Amino acid sequence: MSRFSPPGVADRLASGLLSFPVTHFRDDLTFDEPAYRDNIGWLSTFEPSGLFAAGGTGELFSLTPGEVESVVAAAVREAPSNVPVVAPAGYGTAMAVEMARSAGRAGADGLLLLPPYLTETDQEGLIAHVRAVCAATDVGVILYSRANAIYTDTTVARLADECPNLIGFKDGVGDIEKMTRIHSRMGDRLTYIGGLPTAETFALPYLEMGVTTYSSAMFNFVPEFASRFYAAVRERDRATVHRYLNQFVLPYCDIRNRRNGYAVSIVKAGMKVIGRPAGPVRSPLTDLDESEVAMLADLVKQGTEE
Repeated sequence: MSRFSPPGVADRLASGLLSFPVTHFRDDLTFDEPAYRDNIGWLSTFEPSGLFAAGGTGELFSLTPGEVESVVAAAVREAPSNVPVVAPAGYGTAMAVEMARSAGRAGADGLLLLPPYLTETDQEGLIAHVRAVCAATDVGVILYSRANAIYTDTTVARLADECPNLIGFKDGVGDIEKMTRIHSRMGDRLTYIGGLPTAETFALPYLEMGVTTYSSAMFNFVPEFASRFYAAVRERDRATVHRYLNQFVLPYCDIRNRRNGYAVSIVKAGMKVIGRPAGPVRSPLTDLDESEVAMLADLVKQGTEE
């Protein structure tokens, strides 16, 4: 049973920085629950406003539905009572509905609805998809707008009217006009989350559009730096934000951009660098090579200092 009402989850998520933990694998690529739970406990000491288990950074696309439920249940067991755990749902509507029900069995407090798998969609299809998922759960649902599930402002407004437990909108597109239209139309009806890869690069301009929080992948391995960066954003301390961008975030993005899929792989490499290894990534992702891990280690050592 969820520990938070849908409005309670929305308020909590909007209040601070969000953590998207990696999923720990052993060398044989099986889920390492003890290591995962230990890491959830460690991350929680840095007081994130929400934990998104088995999300994009957690390799949802590499997990079986049964594994997703196991990962979410492990996060729920380990997370502090004041930190909501958000589970994922995705793929086609039938699968997403089952994943929503699975999240309920695991005790999740919210649901992040990722784009459907493979096929192109139109707005009417997306409306039916979201409606079915929201009807399958009592927890708060957050739309993730990206790839083949890009929601218009009118679609979001219609869904908000029809689905009382629709609580949030996560943007992974970077279309400023579209985001402005959605926020202008919906106001405080929804919580808005930045969800572009390495969201820190967009955090300051997005704050001006009402996006008070974002999903930080680097929180996994440099949580103190990620928290300082977020505080500077919320204080609109532009000088500090730009110093941190140049000092760490943009060089980090340069390593991330060396190969497709590194947005996840670089986070697991970061865990290795700080002495909290989370195992390899599963294919079709690939791990950083040794020279890239060394580059990241140097950056973490030098770039996160005050």
